[in-house]
Amino acid sequence: MEKELYNQRKKRISDLIYDKHYEPMKQKEIGYLLQVEPEDRKELAQILGELVDEGTIEVSKRGKFRPVTKKTLTGTFTCTQKGFGFVSVEGEDSDFYIAENDMNGAFHEDTVLIEVTEDQAKNGRRKEARIIKIIERGMKEIVGTFEKNKSYGFVVPDNQRFESDIFIPKEQCGNLTDGFKVLVEITDYGDIRRSPEGKIIEVLGHRDDPRVDILSIVKAYNIPTEFGEEIVKEVEAVPSFVETSALEGRLDLRDWQTVTIDGEDAKDLDDAITLTKTDSGYQLGVHIADVSEYVTEHSALDKEALKRGTSVYLVDRVIPMLPHQLSNGICSLNAGTDRLALSCIMELDEKGNLKSHRIAETVILVDERMTYTSVAAVLDGDEQERTRYKDFVQMFEQMKELSDVLRERRHERGSVDFDFPESKILLNEEGKAIDVIPAKRNAATKIIEDFMLLANETVAENFYWQETPFVYRTHDNPDGEKVQKLRTFLENFGIVLKLKKDEIHPKEIQKLLTKVEGTPEEALISRLTLRSMKQARYTTESSGHFGLSTQYYCHFTSPIRRYPDLQIHRIIKESLRGKLNTKRIRHYESILPKVSEQSSKMERRADEVEREVEKLKKTEYMERHIGQQYKGVISGVTGWGIYVELPNTIEGMVHVSKLPGDYYNYNEMSYSMVGERTGRTWKLGQPVQILVTGVDKILKNIDFEIVEEDEHGEDGRNKADCE
Repeated sequence: MEKELYNQRKKRISDLIYDKHYEPMKQKEIGYLLQVEPEDRKELAQILGELVDEGTIEVSKRGKFRPVTKKTLTGTFTCTQKGFGFVSVEGEDSDFYIAENDMNGAFHEDTVLIEVTEDQAKNGRRKEARIIKIIERGMKEIVGTFEKNKSYGFVVPDNQRFESDIFIPKEQCGNLTDGFKVLVEITDYGDIRRSPEGKIIEVLGHRDDPRVDILSIVKAYNIPTEFGEEIVKEVEAVPSFVETSALEGRLDLRDWQTVTIDGEDAKDLDDAITLTKTDSGYQLGVHIADVSEYVTEHSALDKEALKRGTSVYLVDRVIPMLPHQLSNGICSLNAGTDRLALSCIMELDEKGNLKSHRIAETVILVDERMTYTSVAAVLDGDEQERTRYKDFVQMFEQMKELSDVLRERRHERGSVDFDFPESKILLNEEGKAIDVIPAKRNAATKIIEDFMLLANETVAENFYWQETPFVYRTHDNPDGEKVQKLRTFLENFGIVLKLKKDEIHPKEIQKLLTKVEGTPEEALISRLTLRSMKQARYTTESSGHFGLSTQYYCHFTSPIRRYPDLQIHRIIKESLRGKLNTKRIRHYESILPKVSEQSSKMERRADEVEREVEKLKKTEYMERHIGQQYKGVISGVTGWGIYVELPNTIEGMVHVSKLPGDYYNYNEMSYSMVGERTGRTWKLGQPVQILVTGVDKILKNIDFEIVEEDEHGEDGRNKADCE
């Protein structure tokens, strides 16, 4: 009641100040006008102070309170390594630029109140603002390297966006010496005169210790690596085998020939396949681990899974969404053991058209745990592998047959397939990168991709038409401005991109990629096309998936490692059991927006960590190759230099000052660097020879220089192939 009365008074004061007849007044004058009793004057001062802090009102230098004269907004601050920053505000079409002098003590990821100083983007520049209040600190813990002084210590943050070192009092330093990686809790953010202060809450190890480098990145992104006691107790109560009572009411598919197909190192096997030829086409069964049977709603396991959102796959470890006893045990579709599943059984004709389908709770028995490598070898005619898996050869060949049909159908409707090269980083026992090799998709990986895509589409469409609450995987149409920019660029190559009111159909993107396939410009155009795309995300509305050119899509096939899949499994099972009543529908309508938002956020975090670890290990690998030359392709052009990608996907930069023989200017329209005197051009997709000149393991940067051969094609320097 007291809080409600307080808020009423607060609203009354705000309404007074925004009344059209109000003239700016001091606190004392407002008190007289509102007849505030002497004992309530302290509360009046508190309310006025809160309204100023919130940006609702402002106070003049003379102490008079008035409506805000400039627009104020709340957003998230992103600091750059160059000193300035940006604030993103929900609902605004673009970020606000924050100059270095307008940060007002804000650090990276803080929630801030800004005052808009330039509300319109002009001449390609962003809208501008200044930070007037820090509402909430974003980075409360920092990973960095400890350095010791005589009477104190300090931590140099790994995150270059957190610009200040963190002071550590002497009593906090203990026996630590220089070079230890630590996790620090910030206790005081300091000000213009004082550095932030913190206390060490975890020592990760010395920076030269094996695998501490990756652990430091994991901790910096606040990814939990352990499970709490409550979760451990819940896991202990989960059976290690499928109990007979769990089979009641399930469709028994244990006599169907069933396989899993995964990478050699995979241990969390959450999808299995069955396929038979029928008189009219194919019967395809996609069987997904029924994780929801063991991870129940509102349990500690469920809350932790939502918090994590996804498993994180790094070069030397997997940080699972669920404990290993589940992800590698009872939930994993291991061969030779009964397993509970949620199955999507689809009847298709010879042209890949879906004629009917059934979604059911099932029990399965996987006959063979296959790898992509072995299945691809069988399909390539390897006699040894065909003999070893003779009982499955016919099914694999039928899988390839159906996969080709499905892929062609997606191609016809305009599905976009960006087939960029990926790499595998090989580590030694100490976790040091010893090689980086290209990782290529083969026929077996494509089979699984095609079957999982079909199951995901089928389940999404099924529940869309049931009009039940659901979590969809959506991919919005590209931004019109970016598409126009891409169209202008393509005209340089004589390619016309058909648009309709600044919008593009995915089939046009697919036609474009097909047209440039195998040409020198393929990598260049594919990259720029990808950059014009938006990021896929989880939503409660089925607004379509642009890249797949489909109206209905969800993530159903990986509940061991993705929370949205686990969430929709619960909805599916309640629907199958007839328990999706009005109460449950309202429940899901209330929680799914937050589930979608959290899952999208955690997916982005996992992607960032995976990229950071890859960059770190690639930098570490190239440190051993300083002074060597490689052939590469220009993969990016910016105002500060050109990026060159090697065949094994390692990318480095040639700074503009290191480009040979001229002063170069960046041409944004053609994505090129043009010599001022000679007119010489360096552009995306252009082959170049580079020399590795240095690395920065902190910034994870690799420095290249262009090597220009003499007329005999030699320059006398050490050369190497990076194939």
